[in-house]
Amino acid sequence: MIRLGVIGNGGRVSGVINCLRQECPELRVTGIVDPDEAGARARLDERDRADVKFYPDLKRLVRSGQVDALAIGTRCDLHTPYACQAAAYDLPLFLEKPVSNSMRQAVALEKAFRKSRCQVVVSFPLRVSPLCALARRTLEDGAVGRPEHILAINYVPYGTCYFDMFYRNFAVTQGLFLQKATHDFDYMAYLMGSPIVHIAAMALKGRVFGGRKKAGLFCSKCAETATCLESPANRKRNGSGGLLDDHPCVFGRDIGDPQSGMNEDASSALIQFANGAQGVYTQVFFTRRDAGARGATVSGYHGTLSFDWYKNEMRRVRHHAPFSDTSHAGQGMSHFGGDAELAREFIALIKGQPLKRITIWDGLRSVYACLAAKESSETGKLVAVRQV
Repeated sequence: MIRLGVIGNGGRVSGVINCLRQECPELRVTGIVDPDEAGARARLDERDRADVKFYPDLKRLVRSGQVDALAIGTRCDLHTPYACQAAAYDLPLFLEKPVSNSMRQAVALEKAFRKSRCQVVVSFPLRVSPLCALARRTLEDGAVGRPEHILAINYVPYGTCYFDMFYRNFAVTQGLFLQKATHDFDYMAYLMGSPIVHIAAMALKGRVFGGRKKAGLFCSKCAETATCLESPANRKRNGSGGLLDDHPCVFGRDIGDPQSGMNEDASSALIQFANGAQGVYTQVFFTRRDAGARGATVSGYHGTLSFDWYKNEMRRVRHHAPFSDTSHAGQGMSHFGGDAELAREFIALIKGQPLKRITIWDGLRSVYACLAAKESSETGKLVAVRQV
C-alpha cells in the first residue's frame, strides 16, 4: 500500500488522487493537513474515510503519519510555503501549479530545493499529454527543421471561473499569467527545446469583467437577472457555460480594478528563447462555447507543425514537398490525457524510479517567465526572465 499525505484536499488534488488510484489501486490517503476538515473529508474516497487522520501542520503529518509521499493542493499563495517545508524531507512530492505566486516566493522555493533530496512532480499535464509528446517527437525527427517560431493560443471557454469563483481573489492568483499561462510557457519551452529569456507582455483588464456593481452581490440578490447574460437562467438558456447555480456577480467591484489589481480579461506576450527562436502567446477569458481553442503552431524552414487539444489533432505541413498529414488523439481524457501521465510519473517516483519529465526546476522556470510577463504588462518594458 502507498500511503499519501495531502496538504489542502481541494477539488483539483482530489481529481489527481483519483488518477493516482487508477494507476495504483492500493494507494490510500492516510493523512491530511486542511483547516476545512469537513470539506476535505467530504471529498475523500470512501476507502480513505475510515482510517485517515488530520494533522495541524506538515511537520506533524510527516513525523506521525508514516506517509510514503506528499501532495500539495492548497490555494496558490500557499504552494510555496508548504513546498519549502516539504523540501526538508526525503519524500516524493506532487506540487500543484503555479509553484509560487511572487518573486519573493519563487526565490525562496529555489533556495529551499538547491540542496534538497525531495523530488517533485509539478502539475504540468499539458507537457506530458499524448498530443504534446507526439508534437515533441515529431519536431525532434526534423518535421520543421530547426524550430524558429511558435505561436500558442488559449481561448478559454470556461473563463468566467476566474471571476465568479474563489479564483477571482487576486491576492491569491496574482493574475492569469501565473494562474493559467504557467502551463503554456512550460510546454512552449519544452517544444522549442530552450528556456524563455525575455518577455514583453500586455494585459487587458476591466473591459469585460469587473465593474461597479456592489461588493458581495450574488445573482439571487440582483434585480437584473432577467437581462444579465451571466445569470444562471441565461447561461442555461444560451449554453454559454460557467456556474449554473447562484454565484457572485462577475461585474462587481470586489473583483478588483486595473489599478489595485485584478485578473485580466485577456493577455498576450512576445517571447524570446535562449536559442534565438521567438514566440507569441495569447490567452482570452471571455471566449465561449465552440470558440474554445488551445494549442500551438511551430514553424521552421522545412515545415509547419500545429496542434489543438480541443480538436485532439496535430497537423504537419511539409514546405518543400506536396504532402500534409493529420494525427488524432483520444477523446475524453482529463487534461487531454496529461493527468494520467502525471499519475504514472508520480507513482513511478514513489516506487523508486528516477524523474523523467517534470521537476521542480521546470516549475520554477515557468513561474519566472510568468512573473516576467506580469511585470512587463505592468511596466510596459521588455523584461529579462530569471534563469534557474
